[in-house]
Amino acid sequence: MFPRRSCLALPTIARFVRFNGSSSHPVATRQLESEASAPLTEEEFSSMIIHGRSLYPPSYHPRTHSVPVAQLQFRAYHPQFLELYMHFVGHAAAALGIPISRPVYLPTQRSLWTVPRGPFVHKKSQENFERKVHKRAIKAWDADPEVVDRWVRYIARHTMPGVGLRVTQWKRAPPGIGQQMVDAAVGSTRLGSSADNVKALAKKIVQQEL
Repeated sequence: MFPRRSCLALPTIARFVRFNGSSSHPVATRQLESEASAPLTEEEFSSMIIHGRSLYPPSYHPRTHSVPVAQLQFRAYHPQFLELYMHFVGHAAAALGIPISRPVYLPTQRSLWTVPRGPFVHKKSQENFERKVHKRAIKAWDADPEVVDRWVRYIARHTMPGVGLRVTQWKRAPPGIGQQMVDAAVGSTRLGSSADNVKALAKKIVQQEL
């Protein structure tokens, strides 16, 4: 069993599994972490027996057309929770076959406050407070919109307390959507209506004015 501690880092747990498990773990780790080898397909990756798969880094699928479909931004006050949630999001994307980028570290937002300790004679005694908001970002490419929607719903349903999530999705319209919009706009105006409708509308306006 794992040591009884309130919080264990991922590298610590990975080392524990590696040194206390079977001999197949280092081989599987080298297969997943080797960038020189050929990329594994989803069927090959799912059929591999890897004990403690979630303890290892997620598998990043290669991009095919480099078409962006979604961008996710994460915010948290504690970087440990943020790193653990990013690890979970990466594994969820790997299981669905979504090519994503590695976590991008955004600038940390820092806020400072100075508050007096007490009024009147204790005015000169002040206390400083600091708050840091850690931010990360992930971008996804070349995935079906339905798969991306399912991925976003899954990670939003299992979000970690204290971690904020903002999702931006790009959806591609089918060819000919511009002409369809123009035809719909023209059809709703007088230019696209028939001559009889125009005459009836003119007579109605004249009657209302008289």
